[in-house]
Amino acid sequence: MSSRNFRQLKPFFSVLIVIFTFFSLVFLQMEERRLGYSVLKLSREHKKILEEKHVKEIQLVKVTRPQLLESMAHSKFTLKKIQADQIIHLSGSTAVANESASPAGKKEL
Repeated sequence: MSSRNFRQLKPFFSVLIVIFTFFSLVFLQMEERRLGYSVLKLSREHKKILEEKHVKEIQLVKVTRPQLLESMAHSKFTLKKIQADQIIHLSGSTAVANESASPAGKKEL
C-alpha cells in the first residue's frame, strides 16, 4: 500500500519541485536586480565624491597661488619684499662658525 500511495504522490511532488524551482528563480532575479540598484547608487555616490574632491583641489590651488599669498601678506600682515641688505649669508659648516666665534675653540688632543 505504501508503494501505491507513493506512486499517487509522485505527480504532486514533481509539481512542488517545479513550483519551488520557479519561485527560486524569481527570487534570485529579484535579488540580482536589487543588488544592481545598490551598485548603481554606490557608483553615483562615488562619482559625486570624486567631483567634490576635484572641486576642493581646485579651490586649494586657487587659495595657495603665490600671487594671492603675496597680496595677502602685503594687505593683512603688512609684510614687505626683502631687500638685498636684509639677506644673511651663512657659511657651509656650523663647526667653522663656532670655532671662529670663540677664541678657545680649538682643543688639543
